[in-house]
Amino acid sequence: MALEEKRRHSSELVPYSYYKCLIPDYFDCVPLHWHGEFEINYVIEGKAEFLCGDERFVTQTGDIVIIPPNRLHAIYTHGDYEQRYDTIVFSTDMLGASVNDRCAAECVRPLTNGHFGTKAHITVEHPYYSEIKTTVENIFSCAKGNTARLDMLLKSEMLRLFWLLGESGDIQVDDKPDFSGVIRPAVEFINENFCENITIEQLAEIVHLSKSYFMARFRQAAGVGAIEYINQLRIKKACAMLAGSGLNASDVAFECGFRNLSNFNRLFKKAVGCTPVQYRKING
Repeated sequence: MALEEKRRHSSELVPYSYYKCLIPDYFDCVPLHWHGEFEINYVIEGKAEFLCGDERFVTQTGDIVIIPPNRLHAIYTHGDYEQRYDTIVFSTDMLGASVNDRCAAECVRPLTNGHFGTKAHITVEHPYYSEIKTTVENIFSCAKGNTARLDMLLKSEMLRLFWLLGESGDIQVDDKPDFSGVIRPAVEFINENFCENITIEQLAEIVHLSKSYFMARFRQAAGVGAIEYINQLRIKKACAMLAGSGLNASDVAFECGFRNLSNFNRLFKKAVGCTPVQYRKING
């Protein structure tokens, strides 16, 4: 499952991780990925474009985005806007998924195993927005405080959030087909092999689609074409190698799957905003 994000977001003692985020940062997107934890994003300022399963929407200041476990998602810049946002990624254990009572059995575990779906995009127009916003702000306040006593409050606020979503009708049986899942095997193959030569024909064959239908479905699910997505992963790896290794730019390009140095330099500058050499001087 190479598509699954490798970063560990939680531990037994601290089953969540808090991140202060900015897009664009050194890179202009968060490429398509998934992980086994819930994720909540709270937009502090600005705009960005989110993809969450088959949903695609533009967020703005005050919006809340809730991503369930194992859901393909990505974030892209929107026009010339920046977006500052807080993110918390947390284990389903925070909601008591492993407890054997009726709350866990009827309300929590169906959320974590995909039987229930949750509204992803919460805006100021939501009838419960004020209560949800206050609860989410409390969640992030507890996460930033990062103490055992605050973890008690954090768990209660997370349960309150999902109670509010249930009361507002935003948690329902999820019987809609997940069309983004159609291209998941292809994305997993890309993540395992992006440094190698990959063709659209290979990817279409993996998911048993025609070439043209695969390209359309991939762009719908990922927000970009398959080749652009491959290049995103290659450039992200190049950034890490330039900052953390002594290899020269041409060797980095080759190691990341580029066979043409001028093409690597052009794509790198377009994505990152500077040349590979300049990037190393800043981040090396």
